[in-house]
Amino acid sequence: MTITKLGIRELVEFTLRSGDLNASMNSMNTALEGAQIHRMLQKSRGANYQKEYSLEHQVELAGKPYLVHGRADGVILNGNDTLIEEIKTSDAAFEDLTENTLTLYWGQAKMYAYILMTDEDLSQLTLQLTYYRRTTEKVTTKKISYTLAEATKFFNAITAEYETWLKLQADLRRTRNASIKDLAFPFDHYRTGQRELAVAVYKALLLKKQLFIEAPTGTGKTISTVFPCIKAMGEDQIQRLFYLTAKQSTRRVVEQALGLMAQQGLKLRSITLTAKDTITFPEEADLSPEENPYMVGYYDRLKPGLKDILTNETAITRETVETYARKHQLDPFEFSLDVSLFCDVIICDYNYLFDPQVYLQRFFSVDHDDDNFFLVDEAHNLVSRSRDMYSTELSLAPLTDLIATTKNSDEGTPTLLRAFRAMRRAFFKVAGPLLESGEEESVFNSPADDFNKAVTKLSDHISDWLGDEQRPQTDYTKAVLDYYFACLSYLKIADFYDETYRTKINLGDDHDREITFKQLCLDPSAFLRDCLDKGRGAVLFSATLSPLAYYQRVLGGSDDSLCYQLPSPFPPKHQSILITDYISTTYRSRDANLAKIITSIKTLVNGKVGNYLVFLPSYSFLSTVSLAFQTAYPDLKTVTQAPNMSETDRADFLAAFKSDPNESLVGFAILGGLFSEGIDLTASRLIGVAIVSVGLPGISTENNLLRDYFDSQGEPGFEYAYQIPGLNHVFQAAGRLIRSTSDQGIVLLMDQRFASQRYTRYFPPHWQYHRILHAANELAPTIEHFWKLTDKESN
Repeated sequence: MTITKLGIRELVEFTLRSGDLNASMNSMNTALEGAQIHRMLQKSRGANYQKEYSLEHQVELAGKPYLVHGRADGVILNGNDTLIEEIKTSDAAFEDLTENTLTLYWGQAKMYAYILMTDEDLSQLTLQLTYYRRTTEKVTTKKISYTLAEATKFFNAITAEYETWLKLQADLRRTRNASIKDLAFPFDHYRTGQRELAVAVYKALLLKKQLFIEAPTGTGKTISTVFPCIKAMGEDQIQRLFYLTAKQSTRRVVEQALGLMAQQGLKLRSITLTAKDTITFPEEADLSPEENPYMVGYYDRLKPGLKDILTNETAITRETVETYARKHQLDPFEFSLDVSLFCDVIICDYNYLFDPQVYLQRFFSVDHDDDNFFLVDEAHNLVSRSRDMYSTELSLAPLTDLIATTKNSDEGTPTLLRAFRAMRRAFFKVAGPLLESGEEESVFNSPADDFNKAVTKLSDHISDWLGDEQRPQTDYTKAVLDYYFACLSYLKIADFYDETYRTKINLGDDHDREITFKQLCLDPSAFLRDCLDKGRGAVLFSATLSPLAYYQRVLGGSDDSLCYQLPSPFPPKHQSILITDYISTTYRSRDANLAKIITSIKTLVNGKVGNYLVFLPSYSFLSTVSLAFQTAYPDLKTVTQAPNMSETDRADFLAAFKSDPNESLVGFAILGGLFSEGIDLTASRLIGVAIVSVGLPGISTENNLLRDYFDSQGEPGFEYAYQIPGLNHVFQAAGRLIRSTSDQGIVLLMDQRFASQRYTRYFPPHWQYHRILHAANELAPTIEHFWKLTDKESN
């Protein structure tokens, strides 16, 4: 029988936590600096000192064997004079630590003591808690003598308390597995490609592999990936499935898929995690943790709340979390995270696995756990998202405002003001050569060490200021905290800085206040690989994942990861892909080709009364084309995407695309924008899509850095930085057209570059029947022929 591991820190924290939930920072130091402090203290100990002393002890809990394990920071073996040291590092003064914090610190050491005394046949030993306050470098040491009898009683009490929760979890899993055993696919039949997709996912899970899949629209990706994972869960291959996605709409689709299986008898617990800013109760917004009734005494009310929701609910949505959080007076965001520990399926945003600043430490603090499996939906979005996750910047402007406010405020202190001014000088000192050059930006291949040291000093000063006394939640305090968090974020990313990074300094129009330092990650693939390796395996999938080799490379695929490309489930004859080889949309040729673009759109619309979407690469070009089109054809109904549209504006835009319209509608939208992905305009709500240009991202310093980086790695830099990201926008926009088996329509690609082998070689299989038109007079008869054939088939 497989022995499950139980970390001592996990055991102690779950069983002994009590009192308040403190959302403010306990330890502000980075993990790297904390480890460095541990090593420094350990190195100062004597020759007999054994650091990172591994301890483990097997116990039987809830009828299963468990290995209780951990690492003591240091041990000196010397009979009954043996010493165990537990080192803790934080910014708070030792005397300010809460009673519960000290209970947790000592609790870990007491668990180590029981195992060590049992292993070494000792009747007593000494426990030493060494506390390092990072901001002052003050070391506080406390010692207690501890007997085997005391240790045995403590260890048994901890494991007995935890066993009650293991029994609850075991009962839930037995019920789950029994319901999965005879669970059938929740539809009468598989669509084209669905069975193949489900089999591929199941094999990847069994083989502990990463699988990259392009599954075109209509394949039924959600149910085809979730169902085989649920079946494997019923066989105890995995215990948790993480469904990671960037979109709220996709999360609802997963909830619906689980609901379908629940109707077939599936009994498991799923939870949808909602962002903290979204789920926090309105009445919590302006309260400090010490004033927040949902945080004060949180841990005293948590366990009753957990038992209540787990015994009464299965599909735990945001609304469900909020209901039980109010009932038990618990902060809803933290409550959702605590509930997730007992859930089988966790639906959440990418950042809960991949973002180094907010990932779920309760699941991913260990290097690897075969109980976890990952489904990464719309994986093409993870490319840019992950670069953002591992990049960060710090700007001078808010610091300048803080200096001005501090001078005129009673809340700040002279020491804090001096710290702000020292940081401001660091901005100007490090950016000095750029300021003198007259250029707007500079880039270098190494970290700005002097600047980073200044950021560290400032964060230490702010930490001291925050810790001196209870600060009221004023606008000034919030402004200081915001800049503090920005500094901590900057320092956190500095820990990851390696050869894949560049440091970029930017000057704004006002050089006295607009200086920004950015740590730019060009290639986070190694970091993503580390994240994916935290589970048994992963499936990364999307309707647009061409070319697969590129996505495998930039999303952290390992050498033995698998790739699979499914055909479209829809008949190719339902969609016509037309390329206008007679139109050029390069920046210099746009004005000369404007009339051809307008005429071609009108020819597309003339083919059949219906709704059409025209995608353009920028707002300026969209404005030019839409205005020219409306001027030329004022009787045609149009709608146009605008910058910063509200939810109501977006809904109104989509509502204009009505079923079976009596007159044609032409919508103008941004390629790569909010209407080019994730919207469903099925059947007659959309019968034509025109895409103007190949969608290349704008030329920029950062994109050029990407190009140069991949070139230096012996890879096609221009394709990786510009061409393939642009093509993905094109594929996504074209994918708005055919959403179901009854959909029919035309995709008009207006740029002669689409006809070149450089682009056609990346077309997905269901685009293989594309047609290149060499002259404008070929377009109308080609469109007419398509609609005649489809109308004939429909009749």
